[in-house]
Amino acid sequence: MATNAFKSLYNFKKQHSLDHPLPPSTTTTTTTTKYSFFLKPTTSTTLSLSNSTTFAASSATYSTPTTDTSTTHNTQFELLQQHLSSKNFREADEETRRLLIVLAGEAAEKRGYVFFSEVQFISSDDLKTIDELWRKYSDNKFGYSVQKKIWKKMKKDFTSFFIKVAWMKKLESSEVEQYNYRAFPTEFIWENDDNTPEGHLPLTNALRGTRLLQNIFTHPAFEYDHEEEEAEEKEIGTEENGNGNKLLSKKLFKTNYTF
Repeated sequence: MATNAFKSLYNFKKQHSLDHPLPPSTTTTTTTTKYSFFLKPTTSTTLSLSNSTTFAASSATYSTPTTDTSTTHNTQFELLQQHLSSKNFREADEETRRLLIVLAGEAAEKRGYVFFSEVQFISSDDLKTIDELWRKYSDNKFGYSVQKKIWKKMKKDFTSFFIKVAWMKKLESSEVEQYNYRAFPTEFIWENDDNTPEGHLPLTNALRGTRLLQNIFTHPAFEYDHEEEEAEEKEIGTEENGNGNKLLSKKLFKTNYTF
């Protein structure tokens, strides 16, 4: 009987070991799979690691363009600043024109010039930066915001504005008082001295009319606060144009756009 009991015990152990083999190389995997409900902390850690990894990737993706945009924004105006700080106003004027084309979008770049309808695509920050650089290096004599104030003082009459900033000159040989555009670039003034009219630079091509310049002047970048605008309107209302003459009609100059 003892022998039979021993054999039964032997057969039970043998059968159990065959049904449940546990080789060393698979112990961890088998245990994890069979008793996964005991590994919640491990599972939680894995999810946490996964979430952390996802967040890091997301952060990396987000931070990369931000850095690039900042770098681009800081460097794209460097050449303009160099020209202005060196008082190379002719080169600065050309660079300003190039920047406006680039900032207006891909279509303007391909075309080589800006449509008045594309001015809206130029950000306020970029236009302000260009204007601030011009004002800084000209002792507030040049810049779009300077030109806008003159334009408003001329009651938004572009003929009077062009004469005021010396983009046009009087035709001496004419019997009637007439004005014509200066020839670009030789007849424009590329220095900032006592004889240079306020607002003379930067130039804006009027070949396709005045809408481009008007849209620059009315861009949100150059909106004043309410009190400043009211004060300016009062000043304009009480100030005569030039020596008291009426605003000039557009019929008093030849439409020969050369810049």
